[in-house]
Amino acid sequence: KKNISRECTASGADQTDKHQQQHFSAMTCPFTRHAPPTGSFQRQPSIADAHSWNLDEELSEIPDDALTLSQLNAAIQLLTAPSNEDVYEALMSLIDKYSNRWPGLAKLKTDRNSLSIYPHYDYLADVQDNLNQIDADASAYDILVLLGEEIIHTSCVGLIERAFKCLGSNLQEFLGSLDGVYDVLKLQEEDITDTGFVCAGEGELIFTSERPVLAWLLLGCLRALSRQLFGHEPQIEMEPIDGDVPRYRYLFKIDYLEEQVSPLVPDSKSLLRESVSSDVHDLKMDNDFFCKAFPWHFIMDENLNLVQVGQGFSRLFKNYMATSGLSACTYFRFKRPRGLSLKFREIVRRTNTPFMIALRAPPGRPDFFAKGLEIKGQMVFCPESNSLLFMGSPFLDGLEGLTCNGLFISDIPLHDATREVILVGEQARAQDGLRRRMDKLKSSIEEANVAVTKERKKNVNLLQLMFPEEIAERLWLGAQIDAKTYPDVTMLFSDIVGFTSICSRATPFMVINMLESLYKHFDELCGFFDVYKVETIGDAYCVASGLHRASIYDAHKVAWMALRMIETCSLYNTHDGQHIQMRIGLHTGTVLAGVVGRKMPRYCLFGHNVTIANKFESGSEACKVNISPTTKDWLIKHPGYEFQLNPRDPSCMPKEFTESRGLTCYFLEGYRHPTLSGEATLQEHIEAAMHATNEGTAATAVVEVK
Repeated sequence: KKNISRECTASGADQTDKHQQQHFSAMTCPFTRHAPPTGSFQRQPSIADAHSWNLDEELSEIPDDALTLSQLNAAIQLLTAPSNEDVYEALMSLIDKYSNRWPGLAKLKTDRNSLSIYPHYDYLADVQDNLNQIDADASAYDILVLLGEEIIHTSCVGLIERAFKCLGSNLQEFLGSLDGVYDVLKLQEEDITDTGFVCAGEGELIFTSERPVLAWLLLGCLRALSRQLFGHEPQIEMEPIDGDVPRYRYLFKIDYLEEQVSPLVPDSKSLLRESVSSDVHDLKMDNDFFCKAFPWHFIMDENLNLVQVGQGFSRLFKNYMATSGLSACTYFRFKRPRGLSLKFREIVRRTNTPFMIALRAPPGRPDFFAKGLEIKGQMVFCPESNSLLFMGSPFLDGLEGLTCNGLFISDIPLHDATREVILVGEQARAQDGLRRRMDKLKSSIEEANVAVTKERKKNVNLLQLMFPEEIAERLWLGAQIDAKTYPDVTMLFSDIVGFTSICSRATPFMVINMLESLYKHFDELCGFFDVYKVETIGDAYCVASGLHRASIYDAHKVAWMALRMIETCSLYNTHDGQHIQMRIGLHTGTVLAGVVGRKMPRYCLFGHNVTIANKFESGSEACKVNISPTTKDWLIKHPGYEFQLNPRDPSCMPKEFTESRGLTCYFLEGYRHPTLSGEATLQEHIEAAMHATNEGTAATAVVEVK
C-alpha cells in the first residue's frame, strides 16, 4: 500500500555544531512557506467572542440549536465509541438496504428496549460475532465498513453534522483537527485509554484502539464523512501497524486537481510560489523583531538542539546555555501529546496535535523559579531547514501564577489572548470570592433559619400539648385569637368518687402520685383517640372532641375514651388498696371556645352545654358513663358500631336540660365490634372500631338498648 504522506528529508544535520557556536540573536529563523488551504483566510473568533467576559451580566441561556462542546464531543465519540442506540439505528438502516442481498442480516435484529435496560451491554461485540456466522458473499469486515457508513448517514444530522463541519474546510484540515481536538477532549474527560488519532501527514491518519471492530467502523465512517461533508469519493486504504499497541493507518488518495478555482480569484498557491525566496536576507522580518513579537517560541534541529529561542525563553535560560548545552530536553519536558517519543520524526508526525511543555530546572539549579511553568502551543515543521518551530504561550490563569514563575505581564505579547485570560481570570476570581462569601453568608442564614424553625417547632409542639393545633400556631405567630362557636362538640367530664375522703386520709405526695400515674394513662388515651384534653382541676378530667379536627365520629371517640377510662381505673388503687372509682358524664352540643388570659393563657369552653355536660357527670354513678340524649343520637346516627346503652329513669335528667320532655339519659355499658367475637376484650373491640373509623369501612350499625 502506497504511503502518500510527505517524507521529511534529513538535510542540515551537519550544521548542528555551527548553530551552537553562533549567538542566539544572530540565528536564522527558517519558517515553513506553505500556501494555506483555499478558504482558510477567515477571521478566527477571539476569546472575547468565544466567552462572555462581562461577569456583571447574567449569562443568557444557550439556545437549543447552538453548537457547544458537548455536541463536538458526541460527534467524536460517534467515531471512537458509538453508542448502542447509534449502532442499532445504523444496523436497521443497513438491513433495510441489503436484506435482499444478505438475508442473514435479519438475524441481527434485537429488542431495542434491551439496549436501555442494560446500559453496559456491548451490542457492537454481539453484532461482530453474529456477522462471522452469516453466510454472505461479503466478509464480516466489509459489512462492518458499510455499517460505519450507515452510522454517519443515520446519526450525522443536525448539530452533530455541524460539529463535524466545524473541524475543517477540507478533508486534510478535518483530519488534522480530528487529531488535536480529540486529544483535548480526552484530557477534559480524564480518559486514560490509548484510543486516539494521529494525523501523521497529508492524507494519512493513524487510529489507536484495542478493538479492531472500531477500526473497520471508522473506515466506513471516514468514507461517508468525506462524501457527506466535502463531496469527495476518496480511496481509503486501511492497514494495521505492528507494535505493542493496536494501531491502524488510513491512507487517503484524493485527486485535488479536480477542484476548480474561480477565474476571477487568483490562485493563492501560484502567487505564493512567485513571492517565495530561498534567500534568508529576503525575509521581511529580522530575528530580533521576531523573537520580540513571539517571545515564547523556539526552533530546534533534527537532533533536538535549540537553534533559536524567543525573548521569554532567552531571559529564563540564557545564563545556563553556555554550560548546560543546547539540548531542548534539558530545558523542556514534553507533557502532551501523551506517549510522545522524543525523536525528530515522531514529533513531525504529531504537528497536528497541541503541545504542552513544562520548563525544567537547569542542571545544578533545583531552586529555579520558573520550574514547572507550562507553555501550550503547536509544533511547525520547517522543511527548508529541516527544523521544528514551537510557538506557544504560558498556560496561566491568574496574576499569582504569573508572578510565582518570575514572569511579568510585559512578557505576554499584546496580541496574545493569554493577557486577557489572566486579567479576566483575576476579575472572575474576585467575583468568585465574593460569590463564595455570599454563598457562605447565605448558608449561615439558612442554617440559622433551620435552627429557628427547629426551635419554633419545639415551642409549637409544646403549645400543641396545651392548645389545639391551629390555636397553638396562631399563638406562636402572635396573631389575635377570637372566640369561636363550635357546633356538635362532645364533652366528657369525670371525677373520682370519694376524692375528698381520699385526700383527708392520704398524704399530699400519695394523692399527687396517684393522679400523676392515672392521668398519664388518660393522656395516652387522648392521643390514641385524637381528642382534646381541656383541663384537669383536682380530680376532674375534662375532654372534648370536635374542636380541632371535627368529624362525624367525635361522639364515638369520646364514648370509647370514657369506657377505657373506667377500665383503666380498675388498674390503679388508692392509698388504702381500694380500686379507684370514677363517674363520667357525656354531652354533645354547641360551645363557645377561646383563649383567656395573657399570662398562662388557657383555652376554655363556655356555654350552656358545658354546664349540662357537667350536670350529666354529677348525675352519674360510680364506674358508670352517663350520656345525654344528644350524644346517644350521635352514637346511633352512623352505621357500623354496636354500643350497649341502658336507659335510665327520666327523672335522672338534669333540670337544666331544657329539651328533656319525653327524653331520658343512658348508661353506656360497653361496646362490641361486629367483626369480633364476644370473647375479645373491650380494648380489642375498641381498637378494631378505631381502625374501621380511620379506614372508613364500618359495617351495618347495631345498637343494643336494654
